[in-house]
Amino acid sequence: MTGQPTSRPRPMKTIGILGGMSDKATGEYYRLANAMINQRLGGWDNGEIVIVSVNFGNIEHFVRTDDWEAARAYVDDKLDRLEAARVDVIVCVSNTMHRVVVPAMAGRRTPFVHIADATGAAIRARGLTKIGLLGTMPVMAGRALADHYRDRFGLDIVVPDEAGRTRIDRIIFDELVKDVVRPESREVYRQEIAKLKAAGAEGIILGCTEIYMLTGRGELDGLPLFDTTELHVKAAVDVALGAVDSAAAARI
Repeated sequence: MTGQPTSRPRPMKTIGILGGMSDKATGEYYRLANAMINQRLGGWDNGEIVIVSVNFGNIEHFVRTDDWEAARAYVDDKLDRLEAARVDVIVCVSNTMHRVVVPAMAGRRTPFVHIADATGAAIRARGLTKIGLLGTMPVMAGRALADHYRDRFGLDIVVPDEAGRTRIDRIIFDELVKDVVRPESREVYRQEIAKLKAAGAEGIILGCTEIYMLTGRGELDGLPLFDTTELHVKAAVDVALGAVDSAAAARI
């Protein structure tokens, strides 16, 4: 969909963003979606977007107390609100919360773009098979996302050791979600990425939607970085502009 339309309003699907996890990631989803749409369409065009935002304090509590049942009930209500707004496709801005959002989306009428599908497709397009995964403790220590990457894309996922996972997780919750970016924390991530590279990782999944704030995008120390934030937004924009059929995007 390029060039100037012959009539207005211009047809576009509405993107529904389940946000607030954190507000930094949510703001980047909104910024990137509008920038990508304007880049493709030009002029004054930007996205038609609805955001329903959670209270991150509730999410932090559910994650810390391992109360995934309460987390599921909480996000279910927010998904109801997105569907009441008649969005055409839904994305969740958190890798961690896909653990409950994926089952919560099952059976709903609205297509859902899974964050790992967008990322896995980009990795396979590069011909890579063994990938390091950084994220919150549930993402790195749990099996949900690792199994998704393996089952859908044949990827072998490697993660930091327990001490590394603790350091990575602490920096996310105590710094990045609060918009704190420290050089010493950047060095911690570089050290953990170097260990994953030594373990055979051919690239790194930035499996928390705030990590790009610390590492940047593209490459780090010779390894390609797969930023789930940027890749996920691109997949949603593809649906919004009709480059990908919304039904084909719903893979849960």
